[in-house]
Amino acid sequence: MKITERPRMEGLNLIIKVNPSDIGEARRFVFDWSDGEYQITKAKKKRSLDSNAYCWVLIDKISAAVGADKITVYREAVRNIAGNTEIVCVKDEAVQKLRDGWEHNGIGWLTETMPSKLEGCTNVILTYGSSTYDQAQMTALLEHIVDEAKALGIETLTPSELERMKADWK
Repeated sequence: MKITERPRMEGLNLIIKVNPSDIGEARRFVFDWSDGEYQITKAKKKRSLDSNAYCWVLIDKISAAVGADKITVYREAVRNIAGNTEIVCVKDEAVQKLRDGWEHNGIGWLTETMPSKLEGCTNVILTYGSSTYDQAQMTALLEHIVDEAKALGIETLTPSELERMKADWK
């Protein structure tokens, strides 16, 4: 690809370090930039897949101990995580379509309803599944599941092993 004209930057100079193997993608990003407003935010650290796997090991043991299926145990844990819900007011006739579409995203994507003060509307509580969790939310989920397991007498990782797992996110 031959570059005949460099993009003209006014008011903002953005320097991005790029690996040589990614230079094509970086060029496409710059040349596809269009007029408009942009917001640049700090990237959140993604959760560790090890912690996700460990959560499911404990969920399996908890479900066996309490006689509930794994999905029920997982969903109850997800409901207890702060900052992972939205409440939207929806026309009554659209409630079921919204719920079906939201819950189609995965087993942790939950919906509940409650009355709205607006006539002909229902408030729908939308809960995000753990696949969207940032480091803090995944830590809270892991700690909640570990606490549940301990309360049932289920052996868990040692505190130092849990700290190592959490440190992998940092």
